[in-house]
Amino acid sequence: MNIETYRSYCLSKKGVTESIPFPKLPDVLVFKVKGKMFTATDINTFDSFSIKCEPETIEELRAQYDALEEPSYFSKKHWSRVLVDGSISDKILCEWLDVSYHLVVAKLTKKARLELESL
Repeated sequence: MNIETYRSYCLSKKGVTESIPFPKLPDVLVFKVKGKMFTATDINTFDSFSIKCEPETIEELRAQYDALEEPSYFSKKHWSRVLVDGSISDKILCEWLDVSYHLVVAKLTKKARLELESL
């Protein structure tokens, strides 16, 4: 996966916006749904990206995939850093982005979820 594929895939989801919200981290591109982050990456290197994961399966996935690591800046219980090293297929990477997106959507208010469904 390259950064353009990653970006296009994220933006293809309902209600997603992109921004560079951290003044002290001007290279970090963040994708949000209804204002809640579901993935982020460094736009200059694109050597990894962060995703939200299910706490019940996160350790199992990290044991199964060497390219799935504990994140540097996020909760290790809910987030993982995915190395973009070619060891994981684009199909699986997209599935993980889907999981991250849906986990965030599930935590939105009922009103926000209804607004999202109407898009």
